Amino acid sequence: MIGEVEKKLLKEIANLDDIPAEGAFSLRADGEGVLLRSTKNVQITRKTDKPGINIHVAPGTVFESVHIPVVLTESGLTDVVYNDFYIGEDATVEIVAGCGIHNCGCDTTQHDGIHTFYVGKNANLTYVENHYGDGDGEGKRILNPQTIVYMEEGAKVTMDTSQIRGVDDTKRYTKCIVGKGGDLVITEKLLTHGDQHADSNMEVELNGEGASASITSRSVAQDESYQVFYPRLSGNCACFGHVTCDAIIMDKAKVRAIPELTANHVDAQLIHEAAIGKIAGEQILKLMTLGLTAEKAEQEILDGFLR
Repeated sequence: MIGEVEKKLLKEIANLDDIPAEGAFSLRADGEGVLLRSTKNVQITRKTDKPGINIHVAPGTVFESVHIPVVLTESGLTDVVYNDFYIGEDATVEIVAGCGIHNCGCDTTQHDGIHTFYVGKNANLTYVENHYGDGDGEGKRILNPQTIVYMEEGAKVTMDTSQIRGVDDTKRYTKCIVGKGGDLVITEKLLTHGDQHADSNMEVELNGEGASASITSRSVAQDESYQVFYPRLSGNCACFGHVTCDAIIMDKAKVRAIPELTANHVDAQLIHEAAIGKIAGEQILKLMTLGLTAEKAEQEILDGFLR
């Protein structure tokens, strides 16, 4: 049903060797929905007013894993998709998304994924999103994801996003509203090289008593690439929030980290940490004493940092 190029993209963004034989699944390829499969507890339907899907996870679902990858292989295509997720009360679910672009042409290929999550009371959502680009064409590979999350009382959301090599430009926007007793954990991993450009903007509002958020960015900027990380965390009640930005800068790259905290309540506890620097020489030397070349030692350090 899909070719070798599509299979490679699926492997990179979703760790799939092929389309799984069972489980909730949706595949979008070159701007079209080509496969859609529901289960008893996870219903996936196509939107009728605009491109995209609706995903409903039944209340009380013990655990299900849902895959919704997007692959683009057509040079010059701009694909915009709107996906809405409704996670029922007390449900536990993992959703694996992501987009892979293979561009061998001269024109820009772009995917803008707008995802909105409504996470019910005491639900537990794990959301994994990977982005990847390859192809030997001169056309750019652009990915602009938007993720909006509304969390009800006691909900927990763990969000793990990664941008692997090959994405020329990206503008990421994430907004999360955390209700009473909600727990939000965001980990963002980003690698840029060449003259790539990446902007990551986050807005997190802690609106319910006892809400918490942990936001971590780990990034590597190589060659002449440029990164901006701009997280904004607001505490509007008795709550706790922590923002960490860790970046390795190499060659002639540039990195900006702009953490912003706003406490609107006397019992809001908000912390931020930011560090940008190069790989320490002693780290490379230590690995070289174990028999690694300087290049291999550097790569091992980067792989471990972004793991």
